Amino acid sequence: MNKVTLLLFLFVASICNAQQGKQSRLQKMLDFYYEDYLKLNPTTATFKGDDRYNDQIENPISADYRKQSLSLIKRYTDSLHHYEFTKLSDKDQLSYRIFEYELQNRLEGSKYDTYLTPVSQMNDFRISFSQMGSGAGIHPFKTVKDYDDFLKRMNGFVAWTDTAIANMRKGMKLGIVQPRVVMVKVIPQIRNVMTDSAQKSMFYKPITNFPSSFSVDDKARLTKAYEQAIVNLINPAYKRLLDFIEKEYMPATRESVGLLALPNGREMYNFRVRSWTTTNITPDEVFELGKSEVARIRKEMESIKDEIGFKGDLKTFFEFMSTDPKFFPFKTETDVVNAFQQIYEKMKPNLPKQFNIVPKTRFEIRPVEKYRAATTAAHYMTGTPDGSRAGVFYFPVLDATKYSYWRMEDLFLHEAIPGHHFERSLSAENTNLPGNQKIGSYGAYTEGWGLYSERLGKELGLYTDPYQRMGQLQGEMHRAVRLVVDAGLHSKGWTREQAIQYSLDNEPITEANAIQEIERYISMPGQALSYKLGELKILEMRKKAESSLGKKFDACEFHDQVLKDGAMPLTIFESKMNQWIVPQKIGTKK
Repeated sequence: MNKVTLLLFLFVASICNAQQGKQSRLQKMLDFYYEDYLKLNPTTATFKGDDRYNDQIENPISADYRKQSLSLIKRYTDSLHHYEFTKLSDKDQLSYRIFEYELQNRLEGSKYDTYLTPVSQMNDFRISFSQMGSGAGIHPFKTVKDYDDFLKRMNGFVAWTDTAIANMRKGMKLGIVQPRVVMVKVIPQIRNVMTDSAQKSMFYKPITNFPSSFSVDDKARLTKAYEQAIVNLINPAYKRLLDFIEKEYMPATRESVGLLALPNGREMYNFRVRSWTTTNITPDEVFELGKSEVARIRKEMESIKDEIGFKGDLKTFFEFMSTDPKFFPFKTETDVVNAFQQIYEKMKPNLPKQFNIVPKTRFEIRPVEKYRAATTAAHYMTGTPDGSRAGVFYFPVLDATKYSYWRMEDLFLHEAIPGHHFERSLSAENTNLPGNQKIGSYGAYTEGWGLYSERLGKELGLYTDPYQRMGQLQGEMHRAVRLVVDAGLHSKGWTREQAIQYSLDNEPITEANAIQEIERYISMPGQALSYKLGELKILEMRKKAESSLGKKFDACEFHDQVLKDGAMPLTIFESKMNQWIVPQKIGTKK
């Protein structure tokens, strides 16, 4: 931010501060950043329920976007450092620290050429765009303008596709390419989206679901426009991408699976570990912590096995729980949906015992669409506070008759309630949070809260049989195993097969699921570490609060404090919670 712009900003902010009274200059500056960020990232605005940029779409892998993003980071880093930290209020000091971390992390991340590998089976723009286009994603299809807006976004997808191909060609020349096992899974994904007629395309689904208020003329115009766009834009873009991957990229993919095989791969993984965990933990420390947690959880699993009276070792018990017909009671996808709904109804009466505040955002339970179910894990899609989009708990059902019931309660607690739905919705609904604290990506906090939420099952009236408790332990074991295999793959030189076998040896998981999970860690290095590190930090803070406050400890107040300021780095979260515990101990509120 240059001097003239800074002076203008300070002048405007001072006027706004005088008018609004409650909002500090720092908070106003954060609002300026939020607005600039949304302009650069229109899909984030849509995700937040802001429809001002719904006719635009960013191309984050383009040189122009990366240049603008870097400029935004540097301008606001300069602006932030004009504030004297010690003179700020407690609220502003927290916001300052979170914003400073975000800017520094984005700046460091910009050094790595991730834009050269933009396509994977797990997490690329191609997947989120197809979900948007089907009407099941963040883009609304409620007005004529919504439909026209998405037509313009289709042009943006074409630009992204062509940029992805160009970037991947550059990566091929530099030896920066995806593992073969990742790209093999991409090919059928693309084929499943391509159709021989516009009417069969998932991008045609909004046309089959016109609101009744649309006029005959609007319906006819939009139908023709979507048919033409699918035939002339969408399908050709997918065809170019598919042809490139099959004919050029696949022969250049690497047999190795870890980041160590790439230039600066070790440095990149060290950064990803720090970024995803929001701590200074090293890959070696992650690896050892994982092994320790695996050993601890195995002992608890052994205890439940003995309680049940099962004869045999733990691996045999895993096989029993993975194959015995009594664990697979469902016949249809609807049966699974209804079972999750029953879990929700069962816990509802107990939620007030753990939470003073619950979200107002609507909530829905949906199975993952068939075209992506084979490569998509259960997840949560955030809703909007205005009610225009519900928060959705998604779960894949490839075959209802093979869907096991004993993992359902902990999964619902994590992905739905009180996990991601509470954490993300309460943040979105909190008008006291500056915008930047609603867009920061702090996986260790959000996923840590999700995993911590799994531990609340008993208090919420769940885990009433030992198999469901084993399900909770399996969920925890799964995240502990991730520490070992993720660090093993990307810092220890482990092979894909070694990682798969470690998973099979330590958790009740099918080989197919183990393969899917390990290939996820291959394509998203470091992301899987966030769950366990976040959970352990929240548990550490709870144990400290319980020890310090004794009979004064209140679970509702603790949970309110954890959630009230939105997602943040764990290092800052720990400091915030310590500052809360001390005044509680002496009988005052903060």
